[in-house]
Amino acid sequence: MRRRRDLFARPSQSIGRIDDDRQGRSAGGGNVVPLPPAPGGRPKPSRESQRGLDWFIFFLADVQTGFGPFIAVYLTTQKWTQVEIGFVLSIGGIIGLLGQMPGGAIVDYARSERLVAGLAVATIGCAALAYALWPIFPVVTAAAILHALASCVLGPAIAAISLGLVGPFAIGERLGRNARFASLGNGSAAALMGATGYLLSSQAVFLVTFMLAIPTLLALASIREQEIDVAQSHGAVVREVPDKEATSVFHLLRQRPLLIFAGGVLLFQLANAAMLPLMAGVVTMRSSQWAPVLIAACIIVPQAIVALASPSVGRKAQAWGRRPLLLLAFGALAIRGLLFAVVSDPYLLVAVQVFDGITAAVLSVMVPLIVADVAFGSGHFNLALGIVGTATGIGASLSTVLAGYISDTFGSSIAFTGLAGIAALGLTVIWLFMPETRRVE
Repeated sequence: MRRRRDLFARPSQSIGRIDDDRQGRSAGGGNVVPLPPAPGGRPKPSRESQRGLDWFIFFLADVQTGFGPFIAVYLTTQKWTQVEIGFVLSIGGIIGLLGQMPGGAIVDYARSERLVAGLAVATIGCAALAYALWPIFPVVTAAAILHALASCVLGPAIAAISLGLVGPFAIGERLGRNARFASLGNGSAAALMGATGYLLSSQAVFLVTFMLAIPTLLALASIREQEIDVAQSHGAVVREVPDKEATSVFHLLRQRPLLIFAGGVLLFQLANAAMLPLMAGVVTMRSSQWAPVLIAACIIVPQAIVALASPSVGRKAQAWGRRPLLLLAFGALAIRGLLFAVVSDPYLLVAVQVFDGITAAVLSVMVPLIVADVAFGSGHFNLALGIVGTATGIGASLSTVLAGYISDTFGSSIAFTGLAGIAALGLTVIWLFMPETRRVE
């Protein structure tokens, strides 16, 4: 029977025990201060902080939704050309991709994740106001750049706050809860922004987005700073003797599970990102009258599944391990691609989107959870999250180009089959090479 060690960054609030999956060693070395467990174990975060994080994620999803397709609609009404709109959107996309790793590194070096998140939300709110009040090329371009830069730190900051609050053994369920509130926020925001644009104007969408930044910041302020373990939020442990090798960035970059997982996520996004846009084009050709309703349903169905299932995914990840759920997500994606290739009824395509809900519920929890496992003890959890985020962006960017070319050349059925094949390749990579990363108390 393997011996467990109690490892504490602080006597009362720290990373608790770790158990390497195969060797019974800590992830970063053997010189971590062993202390007897504090009475009652690590204090649980207060209900106020947990609820504050819930509502912060909910309102943040509302704020971010305001920048989606509404940008193109609004700028079109302001007499912008498609070239100008495309340039602004491309700048935001490129900066969002290049800023993933620097954004994670910034959060790792920050002493207050709440402060970083608050500044990012304020920046996004100001960007929305700039869109609404000064829709001229220099201002909109600057706002797009600021929005992209702020978004690069928000994802890692949320993951860091979550990890710092609940610790590595409760993070799975917390991430599931995060995904639920993000999904609810996305759904409610889409309805709110759509109604605002229809009843008022597309300009009003960005004014509403700016105003939603206020409750977002209030929710963030209700998370108690003293309950966020700074070392824990970075994936670090306090050692009796500093271990430069364990906390080196180069050591992290050599972690085989991290590289395999990043490659798997790249394949996942390469297969996944183009499926819904490609399917939307197919639906429009087959049923143009009902296309908007069907496409909206194809978006709502997965969001509903994510909201319902994500907390259960977090719990099962700790009970079953990470690999079974990862394999489930890749398998569901491959099945979805094959069904899109053979199903011709537009209404049945909506039912196929159930598989999208499964993959979204699993991946929204698994990405930060597995990264937290792999980066444990390194102090670079958020940088590792940025590495996987970069892989996500690369896969998503290539997916639409690849699928569009195949669809134009060989037809949509071949394109969907090809995307399913990429998902099957990702499934094979995870099955053969990805180790189990779960840690047990």
